[in-house]
Amino acid sequence: MLCNQEDHTYSQQTSPLLLSSILQLLLSNGKKPTNQNYPKKRKKKLFQKMVSSKSEAGLIYNIKFSSVGPANVTGQDVVYEPSNIDVAMKLHYLRGIYYFNSQAFQDVTIYQVKEPIFLCFNHFYMTAGRFRRAESGRPYIKCNDCGARFIEAQCDKTLEEWLEMKDASLEKLLVSNQVLGPELAFSPPILIQQTKFKCGGVSLGLSWAHVLGDVFSATEFINFLGKVVVGYQPARPNNLAHSLTKANSTQTLQKIVEDPLSIKRVGPVEDHWIANNSCKMESFSIQVTASKLSQIQSRTEIKGPFESLCAIIWQSISKIRDGPEPKVVTICKKSEEKKEGLVGNNQVIGVVKVDHSIREANPSELARLIKDEIIDERLKIDEAIENDHGVSDVVVYGANLTFVNMEGADLYGFDWKGHKPMNVSYLIDGVGDAGTVVVLPAGPNDSSKDGDEGRIVTMTLPEDEIMKLKFELNKEWSIA
Repeated sequence: MLCNQEDHTYSQQTSPLLLSSILQLLLSNGKKPTNQNYPKKRKKKLFQKMVSSKSEAGLIYNIKFSSVGPANVTGQDVVYEPSNIDVAMKLHYLRGIYYFNSQAFQDVTIYQVKEPIFLCFNHFYMTAGRFRRAESGRPYIKCNDCGARFIEAQCDKTLEEWLEMKDASLEKLLVSNQVLGPELAFSPPILIQQTKFKCGGVSLGLSWAHVLGDVFSATEFINFLGKVVVGYQPARPNNLAHSLTKANSTQTLQKIVEDPLSIKRVGPVEDHWIANNSCKMESFSIQVTASKLSQIQSRTEIKGPFESLCAIIWQSISKIRDGPEPKVVTICKKSEEKKEGLVGNNQVIGVVKVDHSIREANPSELARLIKDEIIDERLKIDEAIENDHGVSDVVVYGANLTFVNMEGADLYGFDWKGHKPMNVSYLIDGVGDAGTVVVLPAGPNDSSKDGDEGRIVTMTLPEDEIMKLKFELNKEWSIA
């Protein structure tokens, strides 16, 4: 049986449609058994389907699909309602990859990898559910314990060879690119992929639907899994909701005159939660060492790695991009407010506006604006989505040129029995045409003598801009 990872269709002499339907039903059945002897602890899902696949010239092969869900039953008719900000992010996806050396998973069976995930879902119960729509059309999660998709794969390279390639487009092979829909009832919001390298090294890929929460929620989930691995017994959450509130709301708010600058409406996507781009988008990454970052901060006269990098990239994109300069940019960063609930989109979403030429600006002034002049638009986004009763289809990342600061996320907090990841990578899928720039720490392996870390910058931009931007960044700043 062959699997095409791009469209998730299957080819065999048996009808592809029939095979797909059977696989979806087995992995994601939304109904619980009606047997009166149904045990309190549900049987752990270990159904497995083996698929041999050739992708990117055979780099990834021997792919297997299975399903993992909560070890305990969440309850009957439990629902979880995403906030308005969550709904605004429903067309975006986080793809995280954690690289471990060969010692971390030596002699570890696949069951030993899956078992703590069962317990983790007991706590993060909503992430194991499936999306439905209320009568109003607003999406909510039916917490039916359908679980996550688990993918096993092998790689034809050693971990060292893979990391030396430094290719963000190839990294997508290590994490599922699946999106929600078009059949929401069969679409898991989380997929986990374990890839074994030729040397014994392992990567764990987390595909996280952004409607669940931001990168700070995603890392909290995966770091919590590390605690469960070493024996932590999570308590069951209290106050599980059994009825809808916002999902059935018919409240009408005063119509806001204009949409927030940080969102862009897209054509109706119905139940296939991905927006179409008008151009082909590509991703690439650059690594900025701690010493190079120190030089950039000195030139921009701003003591802030994120702000300095964003300023020079903003100006560089302005120089190479055809058409009007991007005089409005979106900034996403960690909120100082305490998070409510287990997961959610609590990050700051704001804009920075300028009324002068970006090409001619002093980078230090651009960095200062990013640091001090962000206009928080979260309340406006909340009002816009509520006014549409939660049925809006919008993009945030790429509505404007968007800079995402992941420095506050505990990316290296995932511990597998004393082994920390040697490298962590995150990228964003579902980016609009204006593009997105993600800045995250390069990790403890790339630290200067005084403890400062370098940064990894992953950019998703129109394909025809990438070579021009690399040339500009290398010419002016000796990076890329």
